[in-house]
Amino acid sequence: MAETRRRLRSSTVVLGGMGVLAAALSACGSDPDRRCVDRDSYDYLNGYKVVADKNCKSGSSGSGSYGKGGQKTGSSKSVGDADWYYDADVSNGWADYGTFSRSEAVDRGGFGCSGSGSGGG
Repeated sequence: MAETRRRLRSSTVVLGGMGVLAAALSACGSDPDRRCVDRDSYDYLNGYKVVADKNCKSGSSGSGSYGKGGQKTGSSKSVGDADWYYDADVSNGWADYGTFSRSEAVDRGGFGCSGSGSGGG
């Protein structure tokens, strides 16, 4: 009976590990998280002010917004120097520690991603 329990436990660990590996590898193919920000609004403590997606150039990387949770947007007026800001930490309508380069954001991905981006900032 102990042998059956041990075998079952081992197969559960193997199957769980394969699931984690599959999730890590599939994350590389997805688009990076992005926010539309006003480049002229940079604040040393907060980063860039997040503005409405319509202010950013369309077609940069697909359509729609790629965000975690709700996205806070700035005023509805047009912003002159708005651009997509990738893989940023977003808090209270401000985005920081990201990049304006989509290819750099993709290279900074998970375990199985191509490229040799570093985790430093």
